Amino acid sequence: MAKKESTFTNMVFTLFLVTLVASAALALIYEVTRGPIEEAKRLKKMNAIAEVMPDFDNDPGSEIKKLGIGKDTLYFYRARMGNELTGIAVESFTYSGFSGLVRIMVGFLPDGTIYDISVLEHAETPGLGDKIVKSKSFDKNTGLSWSSQFGGKDPRNFTLRVKQDDGEVDAITAATITSRAFCDAVQRAYDGLQHLTNELEIDTISDSTKEHNAE
Repeated sequence: MAKKESTFTNMVFTLFLVTLVASAALALIYEVTRGPIEEAKRLKKMNAIAEVMPDFDNDPGSEIKKLGIGKDTLYFYRARMGNELTGIAVESFTYSGFSGLVRIMVGFLPDGTIYDISVLEHAETPGLGDKIVKSKSFDKNTGLSWSSQFGGKDPRNFTLRVKQDDGEVDAITAATITSRAFCDAVQRAYDGLQHLTNELEIDTISDSTKEHNAE
């Protein structure tokens, strides 16, 4: 059997077939894995909401509000116990981390007080900036996480900046940039919360803010 002559047309055709098969395989893998990946992301967010909120019996993921901020978006999840609002979880972000994007979930009580905070995504330096994660012990004596210093604080009278910037937050040693970025994300969450006060059914924040500003 005569060997088929290798021509430019044949090579292009062969390359086209290889590319077509590879593309089809990638598309199939994407379709098969897309569902599980999206479900894993959803569960991660729901777990974070449960971590930063008081008890609730509804599905916060069914009551999502969105607010576009620059090139990204804030997401608001309302937690309820019966008909009573127990808190708002805000998925916030900052791009000013040492390694760029830091995404967090901030839990607020209906009066605007910070309940707790969980880190969803980051690429900060291991052993330094990654101490923003709750599982990383910050205080060797108490075992408390670095983010625990935000719990119970009211952003109306607690300055969400590190002490080096005339704020009230103790920065992580040798990770001031990460600490500043974290504060930025928390402040963005609170600012968004104030912006959507009426839509989120938390008039207590706007009323309290008016009283505070009037003093």
